[in-house]
Amino acid sequence: MKRRHFNQAALAALASGFGLKSVQAQSNYPGKLITLVVAYSSGGSTDQRARQIGRFFSDTLGQPVVIDNRPGAAGNIGTEFMARAKPDGYTIGMGNLAPLAVNPWLFKKMGFDPAKDLTKIALIERGPLILVVPLGSPFKSVADVVTASKVKQGGLSYGSSGAGSAHHLCGEMFKAGSGGNMTHIPYRSGAAAMTDLFGGHLDFMFEPMYSALPSTQAGKLRALAITSVSRSPLVSEIITMEEAGFPGFHMENWQGLIGPADMPEAIVRLLNATVNKALADPAIKAQMLAQGNEIGGGTPEQFAALVKTESERWGKIVRANGIVQE
Repeated sequence: MKRRHFNQAALAALASGFGLKSVQAQSNYPGKLITLVVAYSSGGSTDQRARQIGRFFSDTLGQPVVIDNRPGAAGNIGTEFMARAKPDGYTIGMGNLAPLAVNPWLFKKMGFDPAKDLTKIALIERGPLILVVPLGSPFKSVADVVTASKVKQGGLSYGSSGAGSAHHLCGEMFKAGSGGNMTHIPYRSGAAAMTDLFGGHLDFMFEPMYSALPSTQAGKLRALAITSVSRSPLVSEIITMEEAGFPGFHMENWQGLIGPADMPEAIVRLLNATVNKALADPAIKAQMLAQGNEIGGGTPEQFAALVKTESERWGKIVRANGIVQE
């Protein structure tokens, strides 16, 4: 069976299973180019994963997938653009922790409601962050960072990809838990922040494991602690933040595929099935595992439940720690 025929047959079967009246009109999906919106700058970790998933989608669905980077406002600009798109499956996006679960608690005004204006299609991955410092830094432990933040004039600085990002939330929890003087420096992307960290312009940073590991292994950064519940088997020598004296300090960054609200159910199911197929691809799976990530997948309903739970959790943390948008 040719790929195009397979896609049409699969979509028709899915549609009939959900009793949709527009099966015939939708059965040629995808019949043209698909735009995958990334709410962050080109070159960052979200952009890289989007391009990897996009290539798989293109090969599997038989249509080009174009990445559209729309950074700004901690992911709100790109996510709002995607949320306002026509819900026909031709404009979809990468959905992340910040705009979906954190920003509603930080921003007084948002141009979209993550709970009502977005279709959650599939979770792609989730993983911890690592507290890292430049290789030339005098800090050899989490305790060193805490001590310096209290005695150094002006305190210490840490970077992030913007307010509400996983980097930012970890930094603020670290600041609150340590009582140190730590200043948040937001960037347009995590990659830009990492560049300044390499150059010694930042004192520390909580970086997702999948991008922190290559830099620590290359000798550019020093890893001090990880935000997972237990140590990672990939880097078992790195202690957890809890072991470093911060009880309950657990954090996972995550991202998945989303679309505008009111997408046809059959198209959602086809896209979800394609994500699950991508995550089972040996090359993609091996790369994610090697980066210390937990592979996502599952149903749209499971992804929606995760977003809801995470939003409730981070709402409490934002309020408890007095985290604000800068």
